[in-house]
Amino acid sequence: MNELEPTYTGEVIAEGEWAGWRVWGPDPFELLAGPFFAREDAEGRMVCAFRAGPKHMNGHGAMHGGALMTFADYALFAIASEHIKETSAVTVQLSCEFIGAAHEGELVEARGDVVRAGGSLVFVRGVITADGRPALGYSAILKKLRRR
Repeated sequence: MNELEPTYTGEVIAEGEWAGWRVWGPDPFELLAGPFFAREDAEGRMVCAFRAGPKHMNGHGAMHGGALMTFADYALFAIASEHIKETSAVTVQLSCEFIGAAHEGELVEARGDVVRAGGSLVFVRGVITADGRPALGYSAILKKLRRR
Protein backbone atom coordinates (compact mmCIF):
# COMPACT_ATOMS: atom_id res chain seq x y z
CA MET A 1 0.00 0.00 0.00
CA ASN A 2 1.38 3.39 -0.95
CA GLU A 3 0.76 5.74 1.99
CA LEU A 4 0.43 8.68 -0.40
CA GLU A 5 -2.43 6.96 -2.22
CA PRO A 6 -4.14 4.71 0.33
CA THR A 7 -6.90 2.42 -0.80
CA TYR A 8 -9.38 0.18 0.96
CA THR A 9 -9.44 -3.47 0.00
CA GLY A 10 -10.57 -5.00 3.27
CA GLU A 11 -7.86 -7.62 2.89
CA VAL A 12 -5.14 -8.33 5.42
CA ILE A 13 -1.86 -6.70 4.42
CA ALA A 14 0.71 -9.38 3.59
CA GLU A 15 4.05 -7.59 3.93
CA GLY A 16 5.88 -4.59 5.33
CA GLU A 17 5.37 -2.75 8.61
CA TRP A 18 1.60 -3.37 8.50
CA ALA A 19 1.68 -7.11 7.74
CA GLY A 20 -1.25 -8.73 9.54
CA TRP A 21 -3.25 -5.48 9.71
CA ARG A 22 -6.04 -4.22 7.48
CA VAL A 23 -7.32 -0.79 6.51
CA TRP A 24 -10.68 -1.03 8.25
CA GLY A 25 -13.57 0.61 6.41
CA PRO A 26 -13.75 2.47 3.11
CA ASP A 27 -14.09 6.00 4.51
CA PRO A 28 -12.46 8.54 2.13
CA PHE A 29 -11.63 11.03 4.89
CA GLU A 30 -10.01 8.38 7.08
CA LEU A 31 -7.92 7.20 4.14
CA LEU A 32 -6.78 10.78 3.61
CA ALA A 33 -6.15 11.47 7.32
CA GLY A 34 -4.41 8.12 7.90
CA PRO A 35 -4.34 5.63 6.58
CA PHE A 36 -5.32 3.93 9.83
CA PHE A 37 -4.99 0.20 10.43
CA ALA A 38 -6.82 -2.31 12.64
CA ARG A 39 -6.48 -5.92 13.81
CA GLU A 40 -7.40 -8.15 16.71
CA ASP A 41 -4.74 -8.58 19.39
CA ALA A 42 -3.84 -11.90 21.06
CA GLU A 43 -6.88 -11.59 23.39
CA GLY A 44 -9.27 -10.96 20.47
CA ARG A 45 -9.69 -7.24 21.21
CA MET A 46 -9.46 -4.63 18.47
CA VAL A 47 -6.36 -2.46 18.31
CA CYS A 48 -5.93 0.36 15.80
CA ALA A 49 -2.67 2.02 14.78
CA PHE A 50 -0.83 4.29 12.38
CA ARG A 51 2.61 5.81 12.04
CA ALA A 52 2.70 9.57 12.79
CA GLY A 53 3.87 11.46 9.72
CA PRO A 54 4.62 15.07 8.82
CA LYS A 55 1.00 15.65 7.72
CA HIS A 56 -0.22 14.89 11.26
CA MET A 57 1.92 17.52 13.00
CA ASN A 58 0.96 21.00 14.19
CA GLY A 59 3.11 24.14 14.08
CA HIS A 60 4.85 23.14 17.32
CA GLY A 61 6.09 19.80 15.97
CA ALA A 62 3.62 17.67 17.92
CA MET A 63 0.64 15.78 16.53
CA HIS A 64 -2.33 18.05 15.86
CA GLY A 65 -5.21 17.50 18.29
CA GLY A 66 -7.60 17.15 15.37
CA ALA A 67 -5.53 14.25 14.02
CA LEU A 68 -5.72 12.48 17.38
CA MET A 69 -9.48 13.07 17.59
CA THR A 70 -10.00 11.81 14.03
CA PHE A 71 -8.09 8.65 14.92
CA ALA A 72 -10.17 8.23 18.09
CA ASP A 73 -13.36 8.46 16.00
CA TYR A 74 -11.99 5.80 13.62
CA ALA A 75 -11.07 3.51 16.53
CA LEU A 76 -14.57 3.74 18.06
CA PHE A 77 -16.07 1.92 15.12
CA ALA A 78 -13.43 -0.80 15.08
CA ILE A 79 -13.76 -1.35 18.83
CA ALA A 80 -17.57 -1.45 18.61
CA SER A 81 -17.66 -3.45 15.37
CA GLU A 82 -19.22 -6.57 16.94
CA HIS A 83 -22.10 -4.44 18.25
CA ILE A 84 -22.82 -2.56 15.02
CA LYS A 85 -22.15 -5.23 12.38
CA GLU A 86 -25.83 -5.70 11.56
CA THR A 87 -26.40 -1.98 10.98
CA SER A 88 -24.51 1.24 10.46
CA ALA A 89 -23.85 3.83 13.13
CA VAL A 90 -22.81 7.45 13.64
CA THR A 91 -20.90 9.20 16.40
CA VAL A 92 -23.31 11.32 18.45
CA GLN A 93 -20.87 12.27 21.22
CA LEU A 94 -17.07 12.22 21.53
CA SER A 95 -15.17 13.56 24.55
CA CYS A 96 -11.39 13.73 24.56
CA GLU A 97 -8.75 14.54 27.14
CA PHE A 98 -5.31 15.47 25.81
CA ILE A 99 -2.76 13.73 28.04
CA GLY A 100 0.56 13.96 26.19
CA ALA A 101 2.16 14.69 22.85
CA ALA A 102 2.77 12.37 19.91
CA HIS A 103 5.66 13.07 17.55
CA GLU A 104 6.59 12.30 13.97
CA GLY A 105 7.71 8.72 13.46
CA GLU A 106 6.00 7.35 16.57
CA LEU A 107 3.60 4.41 16.53
CA VAL A 108 0.18 5.71 17.55
CA GLU A 109 -2.22 3.04 18.88
CA ALA A 110 -5.82 3.08 20.09
CA ARG A 111 -7.36 0.51 22.39
CA GLY A 112 -10.67 0.58 24.16
CA ASP A 113 -13.72 -1.18 25.44
CA VAL A 114 -17.43 -1.19 24.84
CA VAL A 115 -18.81 -0.10 28.21
CA ARG A 116 -22.40 -0.86 27.26
CA ALA A 117 -24.26 -1.76 24.08
CA GLY A 118 -28.01 -1.35 23.98
CA GLY A 119 -30.65 -1.46 21.31
CA SER A 120 -29.74 1.89 19.81
CA LEU A 121 -26.67 3.25 21.65
CA VAL A 122 -23.13 1.92 22.11
CA PHE A 123 -20.87 3.47 24.77
CA VAL A 124 -17.11 3.22 24.17
CA ARG A 125 -14.05 4.45 26.03
CA GLY A 126 -10.33 4.09 25.43
CA VAL A 127 -6.82 5.48 25.31
CA ILE A 128 -4.55 6.44 22.45
CA THR A 129 -0.82 6.00 23.03
CA ALA A 130 2.28 7.24 21.18
CA ASP A 131 5.16 4.77 21.42
CA GLY A 132 3.42 3.41 24.52
CA ARG A 133 2.93 6.77 26.29
CA PRO A 134 -0.66 7.97 26.89
CA ALA A 135 -1.57 10.77 24.48
CA LEU A 136 -5.39 10.97 24.49
CA GLY A 137 -8.22 9.56 26.58
CA TYR A 138 -11.62 9.35 24.91
CA SER A 139 -15.20 8.29 25.51
CA ALA A 140 -18.01 8.28 23.01
CA ILE A 141 -21.54 7.27 22.18
CA LEU A 142 -22.45 5.69 18.85
CA LYS A 143 -26.03 5.70 17.60
CA LYS A 144 -27.13 2.68 15.60
CA LEU A 145 -29.07 3.68 12.51
CA ARG A 146 -32.26 1.83 11.68
CA ARG A 147 -32.68 0.65 8.14
CA ARG A 148 -35.71 2.02 6.36
